[in-house]
Amino acid sequence: MTPILKAEELKKISAISNFILVDARNSTDPKALFEQGHLKGAVFVDPNLELAAIKANLADGGRHPLPNVSDFCFVLGNLGIEPNTHVVVYDDQNGANSASRFWWMLRALGHDRVQVLEGGIQAAIEKEFPLEKGKSKPSPTSAYPGEKWKLPIVTMAEVEEKVGENGTVVIDVRSAERYRGEQEPIDLIAGHIPGAINIPLTENMDTNGRFLNPEKLKSKYESYLNENEEVIVHCGSGVSVCHTLLAMDYAGLKIPKLFVGSWSEWSRNNKPIGKTEKP
Repeated sequence: MTPILKAEELKKISAISNFILVDARNSTDPKALFEQGHLKGAVFVDPNLELAAIKANLADGGRHPLPNVSDFCFVLGNLGIEPNTHVVVYDDQNGANSASRFWWMLRALGHDRVQVLEGGIQAAIEKEFPLEKGKSKPSPTSAYPGEKWKLPIVTMAEVEEKVGENGTVVIDVRSAERYRGEQEPIDLIAGHIPGAINIPLTENMDTNGRFLNPEKLKSKYESYLNENEEVIVHCGSGVSVCHTLLAMDYAGLKIPKLFVGSWSEWSRNNKPIGKTEKP
């Protein structure tokens, strides 16, 4: 199953009996945003409370650490998601927000029947998929059967040990301006992990904000990577990085290792800071 679902396919997919549509949009009040209007039949997930376990000290795991597997499995059960459920998740940033994070978390439990809606809620509206208002109405079931994350994750210590080594590539998917250290709108310090290369996630998309086709994505990433290299990917907080993991999977490439803490953890722990001049 391709990890991307085109908006024009959504109506057909939504008619199957074991289908669940998940709204993972984020805002200052995600629940209120959902209740003001969402795709018909969608259920609500809170990106900050259910897709992360945010700690008081952001130096401990960054801005969006993963929750415990058991807690996420409980969330999935409350949404009615079972191992045979076909899940489609959307946000309002073409997956670059929490939709791709939800996709990665499900895939990391071994759930293959999950897709991100290309173009998000906006694309579905353009294709005249109906909207509705009001509260989420899931059909809860028992907790999803999962015990551990099955996709590779690396810690900050592992990144520090491996970055710059032969055979390892660390990819920073933030904007070029943030990578170079020219600006930092969210975290406390501007710059990047020394030795990391920059491939902004925006390069996964065309001028219309849609994913490049798999062949173009594969060619683009293979131009940076050697077949046997260990690949570690990160962003600012461990959320939007999943957009690149999604794109690489869409391209038929192996899903690389995720540094969940990302720049938000690295920059809060007195680690070396790299900056570069604008080309």
